[in-house]
Amino acid sequence: MRLFAGTQWDAPPTCDRCGLAEVLCNCPPLPVSREPTKAPEKQIARVAVEKRKKGKVVTVIRDLSDANEQLEELLVKLKNAMGAGGTVKDSTIEVQGNHEARIRKLLAELKYRIK
Repeated sequence: MRLFAGTQWDAPPTCDRCGLAEVLCNCPPLPVSREPTKAPEKQIARVAVEKRKKGKVVTVIRDLSDANEQLEELLVKLKNAMGAGGTVKDSTIEVQGNHEARIRKLLAELKYRIK
C-alpha cells in the first residue's frame, strides 16, 4: 500500500521509462539478468564454526555461488536437518549452533565439494 493511498494526495505509480501511469504503460518488461547457476559438484563449500557476540556459536557456509533462491532452499534443508535457526547474509549461510560435522555430511550427500 502506498503512503497516501485513498487520500487527496494519492498519486498513481508511474513508469520510470515513459512517465505514464503503470496501468497505461505499454513498455516491454525489462530483461531479467540471471547469473548461471553452477552444479553442486562444481562448487566448493567452506564450512567453519564462528563465535559471535555474547558467546553465541554459528556454523557458516561460504563460497557457494548459487542464486539467492537456491541458497534459501539449501538453508531450509540444513535448518530442518539440524533443528536450528539460520539465515542467508551476503551469499553466506549461517546456521545457529555448532553443527559442522553434520553439515559437512549433509553437503557431501547433496554432492557439494567441501573444504
